[in-house]
Amino acid sequence: IIRPRGLMALFGQSSGPVAPFDPSILNQKGSLFLTRPSLAHHCLTRDELVWRAGDVLGWIASGKLKLRVDKIYALADAAQAHRDLEGRKTAGKLLLVP
Repeated sequence: IIRPRGLMALFGQSSGPVAPFDPSILNQKGSLFLTRPSLAHHCLTRDELVWRAGDVLGWIASGKLKLRVDKIYALADAAQAHRDLEGRKTAGKLLLVP
């Protein structure tokens, strides 16, 4: 449930694409905002990607940003990792290690 003037951001499409809808419903429900950001639009140049990645990696290194690693798979088990992703059996990041 989104409050009036609330923002809903959609990331990824693991549940499939969003069904078409009438955008006037956003006004009727309280001037809501809906966005579907894409990395490509936030990092238009290589320099910007390097800058933003540096920020994120710095936050991870400092402990400011914590990643949730759901499962770690041996590289030989990559097919199982894919099956788990496709079967929606994961929450968080998956790591493949050699």
